[in-house]
Amino acid sequence: MENQNTKLFKSAETILKIHAKALEIPSGSANVFISHSIKAAEKSLKKRKIITKSDVTRAVAKELNKYNPDLAYVYENYDKII
Repeated sequence: MENQNTKLFKSAETILKIHAKALEIPSGSANVFISHSIKAAEKSLKKRKIITKSDVTRAVAKELNKYNPDLAYVYENYDKII
């Protein structure tokens, strides 16, 4: 189960980097706040036995909103925007 959770967070990180590039956010800053947001989301969801993709999306977007609200919005609502 731990491996599946790791895959969800790695996938989120990859998608966030793509969105950050599309929003023309400098890659250095984007990498920093993406990694901080992923780590905080992992910590907040650590006690759950089962984590879904939606759980990861909500938790990461909530943390990411502190650093870059535009990227958080695009990440959380990408399926509704496109």
